[in-house]
Amino acid sequence: MKRLIALGDSVAVFALVVAGAGLLAACSDQKTAAPEEAKAPESAESSAPTAIPTESPVNPAVWPEARSKGLIDAATETRITELMATMSLEEKVGQLIQGDLSTIRPEDLREVPVGSILAGGSSAPLGYPDRAPAEAWVETAKAFRAVAMESREGHTPIPLLFGIDAVHGHGNVVGAVVFPHNVGLGAANDPDLVKRISEVTAIEVAATGINWAFAPTLAVPQDDRWGRTYEGYSESPDLVASYAAAAVEGLQGKAGKIRIQDGHVAGSAKHFLGDGGTEGGIDQGDTKVSEADLARIHGAGYPPAIDAGVMTVMASYNSWYGVKMHGNRSVLTDILKGRMGFDGFVVGDWNGHGQIPGCLPTNCPHAFNAGLDMAMAPDSWRELYANTLAQVKDGTIPLARVEDAVRRILRVKFHLGLFDPARPFEGRTDLVGSAEHRAVAREAVAKSLVLLKNEGGALPVKAGAKVLVAGAAANDMGQQTGGWTLSWQGDGNSRADFPNGQTILEGLQETMAAGGGSATFSADGSFTDKPDVAIVVFGEQPYAEMRGDLRTLEFEPGDKASLAILKKLKAAGVPVVSVFLSGRPMWVNPELNASDAFVAAWLPGSEGGGVADVLIGDKNGKVRADFSGKLSYSWPKRADQFTLNVGQEDYDPLFAFGYGLEMGEASNLPVLSEEPGIDASDFNRTLFFARGAFVKPYVASYGEGIAHAPVDSANMQEGAVELEWGGAAATFAITGPEMEMSRETNADMSLAITFRVDAAPEGSVSIAMPAALGDAGLDAKPLFSANVGEWRTAKLSLSCFARANPGMQQVASPLVVTASGPFGISISDARIVTDPEGRVCPDGSAVD
Repeated sequence: MKRLIALGDSVAVFALVVAGAGLLAACSDQKTAAPEEAKAPESAESSAPTAIPTESPVNPAVWPEARSKGLIDAATETRITELMATMSLEEKVGQLIQGDLSTIRPEDLREVPVGSILAGGSSAPLGYPDRAPAEAWVETAKAFRAVAMESREGHTPIPLLFGIDAVHGHGNVVGAVVFPHNVGLGAANDPDLVKRISEVTAIEVAATGINWAFAPTLAVPQDDRWGRTYEGYSESPDLVASYAAAAVEGLQGKAGKIRIQDGHVAGSAKHFLGDGGTEGGIDQGDTKVSEADLARIHGAGYPPAIDAGVMTVMASYNSWYGVKMHGNRSVLTDILKGRMGFDGFVVGDWNGHGQIPGCLPTNCPHAFNAGLDMAMAPDSWRELYANTLAQVKDGTIPLARVEDAVRRILRVKFHLGLFDPARPFEGRTDLVGSAEHRAVAREAVAKSLVLLKNEGGALPVKAGAKVLVAGAAANDMGQQTGGWTLSWQGDGNSRADFPNGQTILEGLQETMAAGGGSATFSADGSFTDKPDVAIVVFGEQPYAEMRGDLRTLEFEPGDKASLAILKKLKAAGVPVVSVFLSGRPMWVNPELNASDAFVAAWLPGSEGGGVADVLIGDKNGKVRADFSGKLSYSWPKRADQFTLNVGQEDYDPLFAFGYGLEMGEASNLPVLSEEPGIDASDFNRTLFFARGAFVKPYVASYGEGIAHAPVDSANMQEGAVELEWGGAAATFAITGPEMEMSRETNADMSLAITFRVDAAPEGSVSIAMPAALGDAGLDAKPLFSANVGEWRTAKLSLSCFARANPGMQQVASPLVVTASGPFGISISDARIVTDPEGRVCPDGSAVD
């Protein structure tokens, strides 16, 4: 929620101070440079980074008070003191470091005694592929625990915390139940349901040997362009606050009774603080709100979570008026640990400490001095450990700060029961995806659905009707589960990856068959026998942080494929029920106009049958289960209503916060304007060519001597472009606005090209994502010489292109192909993707 900051506001004063003067570094006697003067050290082995601002002036009285429950008692504190007396300094510093499964192995613990490991969004268990079953995770947990707890000279056995992003169920594990994302749970407005979901999640996590869930997310998204909007329950701080304690208690159990032996795991309230308020909805951006609004809006969920005994809090990537939260001592120490009375520990996000100006992922005393207790150092853990140890020894990081952090971490480990070797839930893989757990998820799907439009009695559908189910999303588990599912961005998933799940199509077919009707599937909406009604399922493709950021709320700008299906069915006189899958409210006026009924189904997860439970009535068309979901986010009437939040001035939604029809209510919705209010073409930065057309604002540039024509793709008439080089050197390029792609490169994203080689290159051929047209590219002859005549997709890692275009801070074209002689290729798709599985370099060399 944007607002002008009065000159009297403390944050405005802070902005002026930072611009003109230095501040004291947290817990340090060093003088600090202004932000523009801070420079990162040349290497991880260099001296401590230049001191930087790590505080924002705050007024504790503005913030709500809280107090951790069940984390401090005399007996446990005595045990901690006794254990710490046996630990070496090396072991104490190790407790402050967390490494990721992609780079750490059990034997590494003998050299670097880290206190924790994690499995990031696309990290795999030991010896298994990314998408692995529960048994693989159990083996991994046992392998690490065996080394951490072994008896050897000079080693104090201390159990590891093993964390994972179980943000909507145990979503990294094949076969686990995947619940609706938080955006849908907010619409259910049911704290007890959230508690039961968290209980199920904890049991499934514990069954795989993991003991720490990076949940719940307590963000309060204020700009729906933000790619993590679906991780927030609501735009309303009150609704988020009403869920916080329930989510924590579901994962951890009652404060003071939190033990892994009882099927509980540690929770992590995240992300502290202001992640949902960044300017422009840009992930990891700058939150520019007053201290009062930071506390009232973005801090609302934390006091109830702390009062419920949440064991950990995760620091946020974002800044508050230019000061990164990972290094903001006033917020992490004075507010969180002081005013809010938090007695657990603060963990960082994925190399988040390395984003502090003057820091590197391998070197950042500022973060620890500011109040970070454990740094998430997925690929930098070894060097960060060495540098942090040296900085404790030379006094850059006070020993007292280390002792405090270690005590907080051990406090969690003791109360969680990690020092007790019993693990009655570990290995209970029969609990993962059990029928009882699936039933809770199916209930959650049904309760999260919001009916936005229902005209002419389109709903409920009679159980005996002849139903046409249309839209590829109806039978796409990846699309209905969304991001943070088996992979970081949720892409690359197949039906086989969800052996215990059910697609929306499968749920409809099962329900219709039981009622004496039928449900026939046609992705494009074609039919031979006219159906009684069509249920069309469509929506956003999977995404997660960063890649999910938008610059417009228009659905499918410039590529209205879903709308075309709706219009085709309407023109044929078929009543249309739309089921919209999305991680946020979106501008869908054209789709609403073309629908008789419209259901916001959010990202429902693995139990698609919950959709049928509400949409399908009995044989007489009477309601079996009514809609109960209400909007927890305001719905825009224009595509440029990015910050549309209840209570703000000039609040003018299409559907207000709290809106949601029951089956018997007619919406009486007039024909809506189909003018989005914003030109979205310039905002596309990920899709360049699809379905036989270049996607605005990108166009083709054909060099002299390159013949081109439409051609059929593997699955669509004239769905590709055929390119044929003659005898002279020539270049084909997709051109458009320049792009900055350093973040995408750092995030291991790829340029995915679906193509067919029609004639292998007789001369050289290169491919490039250059800083300027004409720059040299990478040798692509190996790529374009194999599998002639076959359609295939190659995921070319952006890190490969960074060899020729260091930094990838300026990209003039997303695809340039240059050949020196005869060569023929057809291309049907070109886009940026996130799934790392199978990515390569064009010349066949290893991906960096």
